[in-house]
Amino acid sequence: MEDLFTFLESEGVDAALLQGVKAFRDAHPVTAELKERVPQPEYFYYGKKTWELALAALLAGKNLLLAGPKATGKNVLSENLAALFARPMWNVSFHINTDAAALVGTDTYDGHAVVFRPGPIYLCAEQGGFGVLDEINMAKNEALAVLHAALDFRRSLDVPGYRRIDLREETRFIATMNYGYAGTRDLNEALTSRFAVLDMPVISEEDLQKLISRRYPGINVKIRDQLVKLYGELERKAESAEISDSALDLRGLLDAIALMEQGLSSGDALRMCIVNKSFDSYERGLIHDVIAARIPGDLARKDVFPA
Repeated sequence: MEDLFTFLESEGVDAALLQGVKAFRDAHPVTAELKERVPQPEYFYYGKKTWELALAALLAGKNLLLAGPKATGKNVLSENLAALFARPMWNVSFHINTDAAALVGTDTYDGHAVVFRPGPIYLCAEQGGFGVLDEINMAKNEALAVLHAALDFRRSLDVPGYRRIDLREETRFIATMNYGYAGTRDLNEALTSRFAVLDMPVISEEDLQKLISRRYPGINVKIRDQLVKLYGELERKAESAEISDSALDLRGLLDAIALMEQGLSSGDALRMCIVNKSFDSYERGLIHDVIAARIPGDLARKDVFPA
């Protein structure tokens, strides 16, 4: 994890906040059996101000709600934060069928007797982990009601028929939510009040350049810059409703570069990872035209990765 500290220092993140994280880690060392649950991020999150806001909230003992549109790096930041604090991470992906038992735990038969099988929120509370509540605004009220006492000043979790457990001091919850997706809804005030809310910004051109260069250090700088401009153009067209946000896919852009590195032409890679994610033929044509205006479709691996 020292690489992540070095990265944040190079990004100019406030030294006092980073020192606070180191003190947190020293005060709450992770046990050997939980080390495999501490994430090892493939990507670092870029955004100095966002990092500082998130670190300040977590060091103050607050839970964090990362809210924003698609492709703003909510899950990447969540994973990065758990890695930086060196805490085991439990991830809960909410959907309409997520109920209280899926979060806290349920009775199960182990072959000999009926025993309690703890759920991710229970384990997070008991082990002092970071709980990532993904797409929290897709959850139904029954599931969210379980979280109220865990997220507020009580910091406790009632397990019906068993016992009440108090959250360990180092336990934190990081929720994520997208705007306007099918199946989502606004969070009620009672739940929202239990979080510090961070409005996630879209990645800047400069930060996207750094992200691509860090992940693919051998990439042709001119091609990299055109890919960054392409992403910005797709973002603007999605904002103006000229195209849907299906093409605004940062993972897709990075995946396309990975396919180019494996030898696919630029046209095939971008078609697989961006264009074909729209299932409307007219929109696919629009997205293809935007890409073709920036990136020739016949670029080979040697053109994209000349070294």
